Amino acid sequence: MTLFALALILLALVTFVAGQIFLKHAMESTGQTDFEKTSVALRLGVGILLMTISFFLTLGLLQRFDLSYLYPFQGLSVVIITLIAAAVLKETLTWRLMIGAILITAGVVLVSMS
Repeated sequence: MTLFALALILLALVTFVAGQIFLKHAMESTGQTDFEKTSVALRLGVGILLMTISFFLTLGLLQRFDLSYLYPFQGLSVVIITLIAAAVLKETLTWRLMIGAILITAGVVLVSMS
């Protein structure tokens, strides 16, 4: 795997994760009594844009790599989302969640070495 391919895989993951965070943040703000519609619309728009970029990057990657090779990298999105959700959205990290994230990361490392 080239450094450029790895960068594209990571860019697809980052845009996917950022899109999820923007969408979650937009949906949470609609539950507040003083929410602003323009703020929600902006967050939704950015989230949808990021998810769209991730989708098309993934399609391009599927042209060049086997699904069995790319899919484990998608597992890293669980780890990244977990960490960012804890930091940005103040979600709780449990020991079970952290152990699962470590196991997913180990699996991705093993697949990427093959």
